[in-house]
Amino acid sequence: MQRLLLVGCGDIALRVAGLLRHRVRLVGLTRDRDDVRKLRSHGIVPLQGDLDGRRSLARLDLGCAAVLHCAPPPSDGRDDPRTRNLLAALSTARIIPRHFVYLSTSGVYGDCAGARVFETRPIRAQTPRARRRAAAERRLRNWAARNGVALSILRVPGIYAQTRLPLDRLKQGTPALAADEDVYTNHVHADDLAHAIVAALYHGRANRSYNVCDDSEMKMGAWFDVVADAFHLPRPPRVSWDDAERQIAPMLLSFMSESRRLVNDRMKRELRVRLRHPTPDAMLAQCAPRELRRQLALPIG
Repeated sequence: MQRLLLVGCGDIALRVAGLLRHRVRLVGLTRDRDDVRKLRSHGIVPLQGDLDGRRSLARLDLGCAAVLHCAPPPSDGRDDPRTRNLLAALSTARIIPRHFVYLSTSGVYGDCAGARVFETRPIRAQTPRARRRAAAERRLRNWAARNGVALSILRVPGIYAQTRLPLDRLKQGTPALAADEDVYTNHVHADDLAHAIVAALYHGRANRSYNVCDDSEMKMGAWFDVVADAFHLPRPPRVSWDDAERQIAPMLLSFMSESRRLVNDRMKRELRVRLRHPTPDAMLAQCAPRELRRQLALPIG
């Protein structure tokens, strides 16, 4: 791999760039002129273009050997025109990428009633958000098969890191579901996700999906409790589903309506990923005291 195109240059793409900047040439697609300096500081050559405007993608004829697609679909509709525009632009390039990694969501499985979920389980997306991701997956599979591209689809659950914790929600006192109605949720540390992406770029099998998650099996309320305890915040109140429907915003409530436990055996076996954060506990133990001392404006020893 000599050149990698990053599509969607947010936190995860920048973590990947940090792992690869001395191994490959990185090109980052951005529609925001203000991102140019930031990308360059991470060793990424900025390329301006907008996935919502197909004509702006004419400069993607870069001869990139691989693509990492992290950009989300639009916030409405049943399809993902951004992925459609990206593939149309790549299809007219002089050299079509040989490897393609797409960050999808574990939400494409829909509600699994708490069952353990392998990649062989048929997808049954139930929310509009997940249906758009499922549409992107189907389009990518067809395009990759036609063009001989090794496509890896990473189905990603909730991403956490020191800067990606539900502290605002806890401080606001947003309720969680009562224990007997609570749902299983899945997580992955942002650094482990970045390492899994690099592994998929080099070792991913063609037209293959991977559950990318840590080893924890936690219900959503338990996740909020351990974060609250680590940061010395009140645990969220527990409410019934009926009360949750009246008190919680629809978008957040949609995450509380699906329960599944992802199995990550394929990620470990085929991508040879060794989790640096198999559970959130160690990270919380390390970052919480530092965060508390920062909030109290005390020096860190």
